[in-house]
Amino acid sequence: MTLELHEPTGATPLTPDELRGLKAKHITTRGELNELEGENIIEGLTWLDRRPKSFDVLTDDTAREVHKRLFGQVWDWAGVYRQTEKNIGVFVWQISTEMRTCLDDARYWRENDTYEPLEATARFHHKLVWVHPFANGNGRWARIMADAYLATIGSDVFLDWSGRGTLTADGDHRARYIEALRAADGFELGPLIAFVNDIAE
Repeated sequence: MTLELHEPTGATPLTPDELRGLKAKHITTRGELNELEGENIIEGLTWLDRRPKSFDVLTDDTAREVHKRLFGQVWDWAGVYRQTEKNIGVFVWQISTEMRTCLDDARYWRENDTYEPLEATARFHHKLVWVHPFANGNGRWARIMADAYLATIGSDVFLDWSGRGTLTADGDHRARYIEALRAADGFELGPLIAFVNDIAE
């Protein structure tokens, strides 16, 4: 069977080799894939929620492990940095270096109160998406990493990234989110910081 993915605006297409990494060969549509990934993400979130307070979210090993926990039952390359160039993200050979820089920056911001918690979280989230280290699932993984980071700052704020809906399909909320990320790519962080403040509960 052939997997037919009708990606929403801003999504990164998978190569044929990456599509062959799908473990569930019965999946044929984006809807079925979303459902399967959603189940895996719930298990991954449960695992992350059970980590001790001493768990360090800002390490390369953790970044990979979180992605593997979120998508490892669906994709055989989950938790492995991508080997192909995409329409977004840094060059493959830059991924490890840029991830270290991203994680180190976030640690510095937290330890030195460089930014308010929500701004630091917005900046961290953008940098993760900008690096785009995995073949797929980067947005969802980056949002979950951002949530985990915000929790380490001592905030009990909940970020409703989905806008009481979903970011996996086209709509006004997704359009604003993608536009804010693209503005941040051009070093204009204001729209993304405003977006994160608006979704904070």
